[in-house]
Amino acid sequence: MRPEFERLRSIYAAADAAVASAGPRCDASGRCCRFKEFGHTLFVSQLEADYLLTHACHFDGPVNDATCPFQVENLCTAREPRPLGCRVYFCDPTYQETGAEISERYLREIKALADELGLPWRYAPLHVFLEEHVNTVSPRPESSRGALPALRSEDSASRLNDKRFPLPTIE
Repeated sequence: MRPEFERLRSIYAAADAAVASAGPRCDASGRCCRFKEFGHTLFVSQLEADYLLTHACHFDGPVNDATCPFQVENLCTAREPRPLGCRVYFCDPTYQETGAEISERYLREIKALADELGLPWRYAPLHVFLEEHVNTVSPRPESSRGALPALRSEDSASRLNDKRFPLPTIE
């Protein structure tokens, strides 16, 4: 596994532990993945998108800003490589402030990792990365639409240089 992915996994493990310690309730409603319906957007960093696209086996359905294509029957099919935003999001009203603090802390760590590795920072809605990925991979036959092909390193490198979605300054 690429060293940056190993380090990202360590950050994810620490975030998961912080979330577990906070003990938010999960109703398994799937609201977290139905973005438009419940009024939220899943933002991810380029590093997280690359990790997700490298390790998620496939997704069904169209790429759009309304839902996560990795959700199937209210369950995540990309559970292990899911981004930080997925790891910290819970509908539990008693957890909202704590969740925001956990998110900010570990997002700063992901940003610091990208800076340390000399990776340009890019932060955008998940569907932006998914659309780019689908559009930059060589055309697939209609019968294979929805299957997520392997991420090519040259695709990732070219997208890393795109600064259309910079992260707001984190103090």
